[in-house]
Amino acid sequence: MTPPRPAVHAAAGNRLGASHPRQEGPPDLRLVPPAVAAWSAAALALGTSGHAVAVGVAVCCLAAAGLFVAARRKRTDSVRVATAMALLCAAAGGAVAGLHTAAVRDGPLPKLAERQTHATVEVTLTKDPRLARPRAGAAGAPRPVVLAAEATRVTTADGRETAIRSPVLVISPVQEPHAWLSLLPSTQLRLSARLTPPLDDQGGDLTAVLRVTGSGPPEVIAPPTGPHRLAGHLRAALREATDGLPGDARAMLPALVVGDTSRIPPELREAVQATDMTHMIVVSGAHLGIVLAVLIGTPGTASRAERGGLAARLGVPLRTTAVLGGGLVLGFIVLCRPGPSVLRASVCGGIALLAIATGRRRSLLPALAAAALLLILYDPTLARSYGFLLSVLATGALLLLAPRWSLALRRRGVPLRLAEALAAAAAAQVVCAPVVAVFAARVSLVAIPCNLLAQLAFAPATLLGWGALATAPVAMPLATALAWLASWPARWIATIARTGAALPGAQLDWPGGWLGAALLAALTLLLLLLARRALRNPWLAAACALLLLLAVLRPAPLHRAITGWPPPNWRIVACDVGQGDGLVLAADPGTALVIDTGPDPAAMDACLRELDVRRIPLLILTHFHADHVAGLPGALKGRAVGAIQTSTVRDTPGQAEFVDRTAEEAGIPVAPAIPGERRRIGPELSWEVLWPPERPAGYGSNDSSVTLLLRTAGLTVFLPGDLEPPAQQRLLAEHPQLPQVDVLKVPHHGSAYQHPPLLAQLNPRLALISAGADNSYGHPAPATVTALRATGTTVLRTDTDGALAITSKNGELRHTSRLAEERS
Repeated sequence: MTPPRPAVHAAAGNRLGASHPRQEGPPDLRLVPPAVAAWSAAALALGTSGHAVAVGVAVCCLAAAGLFVAARRKRTDSVRVATAMALLCAAAGGAVAGLHTAAVRDGPLPKLAERQTHATVEVTLTKDPRLARPRAGAAGAPRPVVLAAEATRVTTADGRETAIRSPVLVISPVQEPHAWLSLLPSTQLRLSARLTPPLDDQGGDLTAVLRVTGSGPPEVIAPPTGPHRLAGHLRAALREATDGLPGDARAMLPALVVGDTSRIPPELREAVQATDMTHMIVVSGAHLGIVLAVLIGTPGTASRAERGGLAARLGVPLRTTAVLGGGLVLGFIVLCRPGPSVLRASVCGGIALLAIATGRRRSLLPALAAAALLLILYDPTLARSYGFLLSVLATGALLLLAPRWSLALRRRGVPLRLAEALAAAAAAQVVCAPVVAVFAARVSLVAIPCNLLAQLAFAPATLLGWGALATAPVAMPLATALAWLASWPARWIATIARTGAALPGAQLDWPGGWLGAALLAALTLLLLLLARRALRNPWLAAACALLLLLAVLRPAPLHRAITGWPPPNWRIVACDVGQGDGLVLAADPGTALVIDTGPDPAAMDACLRELDVRRIPLLILTHFHADHVAGLPGALKGRAVGAIQTSTVRDTPGQAEFVDRTAEEAGIPVAPAIPGERRRIGPELSWEVLWPPERPAGYGSNDSSVTLLLRTAGLTVFLPGDLEPPAQQRLLAEHPQLPQVDVLKVPHHGSAYQHPPLLAQLNPRLALISAGADNSYGHPAPATVTALRATGTTVLRTDTDGALAITSKNGELRHTSRLAEERS
């Protein structure tokens, strides 16, 4: 009788079982220790002294030689041979990292940078230019262009010329940014610049930062190379084909196709990061895998007679198909820029896909380890790159964990495709989350469902986008049509990111650094053990799912019951937005009047989420300073806003244009506040505009702040924005009958510039001071706080107490703070 099939494997006499064309043995881990050793040694050697590296390399080589000799005598000691190989690779990794560090530190640039010397430097661009990130509280302000480059020659003021090869960062003037943004990699420039040492967040492999002096366009001494010109032409054609698309699709499609993120606005980028979908908008192995799948078919079928793909349909032999695939990979590298990240994605993703496609899944992990080892030796700075680490970990998880988890789900009745998608998303998230926590100090709770939903649209958007890219230079109408078709899945991905990031519990704060990563890894292991039990117990699985859903949705009643914030019957909340103002006044349930939005969109959005504010009939911006308007996108995020009112004085044009542009994109009307107008929201909230006058001649932004006398639930509130003494004095003269108030928002964050008669006239019971902790302005001024307290006023400060809430019930005035509730 024929024995059962498992017995065939058991009786085969081979550790891999019986011969079978599709059989896979245990994972081959032989190349993993050498790769890890080289990686670790390179990471440790970067930035260390040459003597330390030399000693480490010598010790590793001597130890490896001793192990080789000992293993040769025993002839069968494979452990010693493997250890010796790992030591040799560690020596190689340390050596190349030490040589790189020496190259960065040697030469004249570091010394010139320490003295902040002016010099003429010739550079070759190595990456695409990009606008610098906006500074906190400076939304809408002009930004310089940042360019990664390699310095090739430096000429000092005394005429001394030196040929060099040093990585530098170029920062352009804020004038004429388009002339700098249009430059392509491999372009050679001659710059007159002031050299400064690089900061910690500018990259550890930089020799210097070149801050270009003057305001003219860049001086080009050699144009870009032919491949870069071709790639630049194709990328520009793709942007042209997407120009007429809606905002999110116009921004997302070039990123999904070739990693061009130049159009992605900050709030969409933050949403993508919050949902751990960044791998979709930067070049990764997934992009290359989709493109190669069109050529060679579904992974795992390319070596079969019934393989799919264009090559099989056209009758192209397998070996010719492999050559065409290699050419496609090279074209992909050139088009998406041959930087380290693109090389990493191409090598890891390309090798992984080709290994699966040839039906040799067991060779996949050695291929990944070999790719990591070669890339570390090629560019040792990758040893300290979080992006490189995440890429390798994600690929390894897809190879080792995802197949087993997929099989386990299929055994429990989950359909094949759903099981594979769930296993892939979960495996990548489990291994990558601790690394993300190191630098982001947060954990995404929505990453897996968001990635699953976005994956449905990722391949269609990428393939249609590549079609638009290929046809744009020769048939722009066809390219535009393809881009329009691709815009639908691109918008789906953007919608998933925005919706997921807008959930109250989308992100969980977590300790940063490697200690935080270790804690998260330990917690993840415990959760995996719990998940194994939950899969066997439907009731336990349902309870876990419910807890996760509550953590993500964070219903306002549950959040209030757990944290005590916000307090019941709150009427006024001063949000903790740092050095700025952000006030919220309750109206109907879920509805509030918002006055100013602080400098940080994320902080303003978080405050409104905790207050469960979903509708804002009117949002008032008292004046156009960044600490009052830069957080506007956060206030608008996911909320119905009826209108925006502003001051009539627009003497800060950059911030005023930012407000107009943000409101226009959201379809919200903007109008000036008119003195004397009276408004009401709901039965208990009403106010009158007292200031500024219709023609505030001679007044700047602070003295033109929209000033309100407001009444809510029996409380009288005075909100003067950032008025300073001249305007305070004139306001008091025009309104001598100002009443005593229950609550005063102290002007200008409690600065020393106050008009004492106005404070005496108002005689508030509570004074709110919104200021940032340890701010450089010295707000609030001790003299102002002392003067207020001397009259019996209770002073509340966001810099020491966090967010502040004022409640009123039956005429009783109370106050509390977010920090006080957390302590209790």
